[in-house]
Amino acid sequence: MNDRERSSSPQIESLPRFAVPALDSILGMPFKVLDDGFVRVMDYMGSDESIVQAARVSYGVGTKRVQDDRGLIRYLMRHAHSTPFEMCEIKLHVRVPMDCWRQWIRHRTANVNEYSTRYSVAIDAAEQTAPTGWRLQTNANRQGSSGVLPQPDGERLSAREQELQRLARSVYEERIAAGVAREQARKDLPLSTYTEAYWKIDLHNLFHFLALRMDSHAQHEIRRYADTIGREIVSHWCPLAWEAFVDYNLNSVTLSAKEVEVARALVRSPQEALQAAIGVGLLPPDGTPPARSRELDDLDAKLAKLGLATPWRKKI
Repeated sequence: MNDRERSSSPQIESLPRFAVPALDSILGMPFKVLDDGFVRVMDYMGSDESIVQAARVSYGVGTKRVQDDRGLIRYLMRHAHSTPFEMCEIKLHVRVPMDCWRQWIRHRTANVNEYSTRYSVAIDAAEQTAPTGWRLQTNANRQGSSGVLPQPDGERLSAREQELQRLARSVYEERIAAGVAREQARKDLPLSTYTEAYWKIDLHNLFHFLALRMDSHAQHEIRRYADTIGREIVSHWCPLAWEAFVDYNLNSVTLSAKEVEVARALVRSPQEALQAAIGVGLLPPDGTPPARSRELDDLDAKLAKLGLATPWRKKI
């Protein structure tokens, strides 16, 4: 390259790695979840600034004003521009009961390496349920819970649980001592047995995980983990992105076309809303709510969140 060509070449500045002191301060620190579980940050890449930088496809820190960065991140979240959020990644070390982990691992957008009970002896810990923690099956759907058993019943079930866990562990250790292969000896361990894993995921897909698992309909145990990840870790890692996620996703209300039509009618009058619900097929012609309708229940919950009454629950 001659002097003329060298002088016309663009000057590429050296860029530092984006660091987050608030997250650095908790690296490796376990956050306790359930009776013997935890979540901790092992490593991370990126920050709010990384999201802004990727969105602008620019060099350097971009705009100098935090307010401008906040506005851009909120715009990206509001309009579902997900790629810039993928520029941030985090690696977590989690300790979680196997039944909870079965739900967790369904999120196939992460890199995972789990503790192997083929290579190592199973972790000698199992989640135990408090006498006041036995939840009742809800009648609203087939997979949820609502309310708890009376404490005397709970005390009996907790005692039986401990008895079962001790027996299962004793049988497992007996097999190991007899020389049975670990891959076979493990087969009767309960799903309450704890496992551990490294879980690495980008921020976009982590937000998807949190949106589902922090939801009030998610199972209590995995919701505890999701709450810890979101409120104790992500909120410190990318506070501007977390704020936008909470605002536009976690605490937002999304209406379908049918629901918009009913809500628009409800603004005019309860009677018009009732007729609109009949017209879009959410209610039968007589306006009497069906005994079970998940779609109507969802609309009720959304309207309640907006502070609006549902006229079909008390027929006009």
